[in-house]
Amino acid sequence: MIELLSEAIAYIGMASILLAFLLETRNVLHSKQSTYLWLMAFGSGLLAVRAFLIAEWAFLVLEVVWCGAALAVILTGENSTS
Repeated sequence: MIELLSEAIAYIGMASILLAFLLETRNVLHSKQSTYLWLMAFGSGLLAVRAFLIAEWAFLVLEVVWCGAALAVILTGENSTS
């Protein structure tokens, strides 16, 4: 059951990051827009949980930094609203 939940977390997180990336490369979103940043924070946050559950420490650090970077821009108001 935990393995199934861990896999689901990984796929949802991956889909969120890939969606943000695809929308940004198609000029639908900009990398400082709230939607992009929230997708990145959500996805990398989920992948950080997954990395913790499977004890992948380097991957955990990467995802925590990505999530933190996105949240820092959101919380400081440096993101654009358009």
